[in-house]
Amino acid sequence: MTTSRLWEPSPARIAAAQVTAFARRVEARHGVHLPDYESLWRWSIDKREAFWREVWDDGGVIGTRGERVLVDGDRMPGAQWFPDAKLNYARNLLERRRADDSGDALVFWGEDKVRRRLSHAELRQGVARVAAALSAHGLAAGDRVAAYMPNLPETIVAFLGAAAKGCIFSSCSPDFGVQGVIDRFGQIAPRVLFTVDGYWYNGKPIAILDKVAEIVERLPTVERVVVVPYLGDVGGANEFPPLRGGSTWEAFVAPFDAGAIAYAELPFGHPLYILYSSGTTGVPKCIVHGAGGALLQHLKEHRLHGDVRPGDRLFYFTTCGWMMWNWLVSGLASQATLLLFDGSPFTMHGRVLWELAEAERMTHFGTSAKYIDSLRKVALVPVKDYALPALRAVFSTGSPLAPESFDYVYEAVKHDVCLSSISGGTDIVSCFVLGNPALPVWRGEIQCRGLGMAVEAFDEDGAAIPPGTGRRGELVCTKAFPSMPIGFWNDPDGAKYRAAYFERFPNVWCHGDYIEVTGHGGVIIYGRSDATLNPGGVRIGTAEIYRQVEQLDEVVESLVIGQDWPPGETGDVRVVLFVKLREGLVLDDALIERIQRHIRTNTTPRHVPARVLQVDDIPRTKSGKIVELAVRNIVHGREVRNREALANPEVLEQFRDREELKT
Repeated sequence: MTTSRLWEPSPARIAAAQVTAFARRVEARHGVHLPDYESLWRWSIDKREAFWREVWDDGGVIGTRGERVLVDGDRMPGAQWFPDAKLNYARNLLERRRADDSGDALVFWGEDKVRRRLSHAELRQGVARVAAALSAHGLAAGDRVAAYMPNLPETIVAFLGAAAKGCIFSSCSPDFGVQGVIDRFGQIAPRVLFTVDGYWYNGKPIAILDKVAEIVERLPTVERVVVVPYLGDVGGANEFPPLRGGSTWEAFVAPFDAGAIAYAELPFGHPLYILYSSGTTGVPKCIVHGAGGALLQHLKEHRLHGDVRPGDRLFYFTTCGWMMWNWLVSGLASQATLLLFDGSPFTMHGRVLWELAEAERMTHFGTSAKYIDSLRKVALVPVKDYALPALRAVFSTGSPLAPESFDYVYEAVKHDVCLSSISGGTDIVSCFVLGNPALPVWRGEIQCRGLGMAVEAFDEDGAAIPPGTGRRGELVCTKAFPSMPIGFWNDPDGAKYRAAYFERFPNVWCHGDYIEVTGHGGVIIYGRSDATLNPGGVRIGTAEIYRQVEQLDEVVESLVIGQDWPPGETGDVRVVLFVKLREGLVLDDALIERIQRHIRTNTTPRHVPARVLQVDDIPRTKSGKIVELAVRNIVHGREVRNREALANPEVLEQFRDREELKT
């Protein structure tokens, strides 16, 4: 793939970047010379203890650090970070900003229906009351608190109230079905459940209290159910069906004082929250993350890689079922105002998020690669209609950002912005590779490997592939880092945890992405390695095909798999491409030939699909990721387990028993 430099920060912007100031402090304190980012990155992985100590100090972590930074650092898993430290995650988000408590902490838009603001003082008061209420109901450190909630201010208040007491928090978005919630919360046995009467989507109220009643019935450990009346009087918000221990939010917190918060000071590795794997191949894995690791990693990513500063206004379009929500919340530790949105991003003809960006002086706009591609397809040009003088960074994740979408951002959104494609995962609740405000943006490339993250591309034999060779391999991390999970829930001997990441290459984290490290020090992701195509023994990343086919105006979206061929035999596959076309279009021989020719011209003959088939929609998870493996299973007549993990499981039937795939 040819690449070009799309943006370069000015010398003044580089000099003012927090990552530049961090490098200068490291030079002064450690007597090293760090002339560029590559040298800083190399120092951060060669001198891990010194680096993470600097992140703690630079980030102003509130707590007792202790002298020891890393014990058993050569073990993965098994390394222990800051074993003598004590801190509280919620305290680090709430107790930094006292000069202007009246300023915005949270700004919420619920489509075009609801708008609310919470000051820093109001946020702290709300957390104090929730923390006191949880304590009064007998909850203590280690107890689980669950939220079946939209991205509301109350969700953050509930989370921080739980974290203040050392409870372990877990959340699902309210579009999950009952079984999807049970598959997750049923494993962790929560004592308190926060929920809503319903939510808005595409302008419509969607009541969920009937689902809540069934969920509570199937979660015997739940003692209290706290309902936030988001829909107001729609659907009888205060007349919810009988719920064991049920009350409104106001009734739950009303008896308690909004005074000082009694934070539980806890070890660095104390569990903070439980996140879930996508669950498309079985019951989701419950991934337990520690408070200290999440806090340090997010401080590093926000401040050094995102250049988030006190007073900035940070946005990420996310639900509470995606790790980007957890990542967003930590922005409070960098003293940013969080801009929250819940509902369809295509409200107001796709303009609602740009209305939010303009009205709230957004500095950092975070979204998915699919959202950017969708805007490109409908030719929305925010730069013509919205004044965005404060916007400095655009973040994109969820899937690889196509080179054409890089072009679109600079042509249609803003010419002078740091476009940071980022990638990591629920597994580490953070990023392996991400942006940098002091580096140029190259078309189609993630800017850099994260500080403190020993990321390499490994070949089949476990040897590191040198950058700039054009060769591709497995994304691995060869040294332990603080935001590694502390384990999986209900995995007492750690066998599931080790099997998930460490079996392929012993003592090395193998993430499951297929990547190339470029000569610029950037990274290109070609898709999940477990979905990598292998026609004729040649490995092809699925993103390589998506980048080509979705350039065509007729194609809205696509999904590609490898079909075992001939059937019943092993060893070879043929490439099969499914396309969702613009409304009213029908796939004919001419369009198939055009798709195949475009792919062949811009890649290789190996990339050309043997079959191109039309479907009405592409199946995806709740967080918007397409599910290639589920489609591959359907095509091969295998069971697709845990359909509850999908946002649109009904569309899978379009892929079953296709006559076109039998010849």
